[in-house]
Amino acid sequence: MKPKIQETGFGYLVVDEKRIKCDAVIRLNGSVEKRKKDLSKAVFGTSHTISLQEAEDVFEKGAELLIVGSGQSGLVVLSPEAAAYLQKKNCAVELLPTPQAIERWNEAKGAVIALLHITC
Repeated sequence: MKPKIQETGFGYLVVDEKRIKCDAVIRLNGSVEKRKKDLSKAVFGTSHTISLQEAEDVFEKGAELLIVGSGQSGLVVLSPEAAAYLQKKNCAVELLPTPQAIERWNEAKGAVIALLHITC
C-alpha cells in the first residue's frame, strides 16, 4: 500500500501522519526507509549529487518511475552515471523540488519509488 505524504518543510516530512526528520526512500511495498546518502557523499563529498551506488541501492526490480525530491530549494541532482543506470533499467526519473515531488507522489499510479531530500 502506497503511503500518503501530508507535508514537508525544511528538515521534515509527514508520511501517513508520522513526522520523519531524515531524507527518505519509499519502496514499492510502501515501506519508508532512511536514505543512505553516505553512498553519494563517499563519491562526491555531498549528498546533493546522487551517485551510481545510491541509484543502485534505491532502484527495485519492477520500478517504472523514481520520483526524486530534490530538496526544499531543489539543489539535488542525479549524476550522469546514476541517470544512465536508471535509464538502462527502464525506470523513468522525475526530479522535482520536494514540495512538488510529494504532490507528484500522492497522485502517481503504478510501480513508483521515491527518494526525498528534506533540506536545501
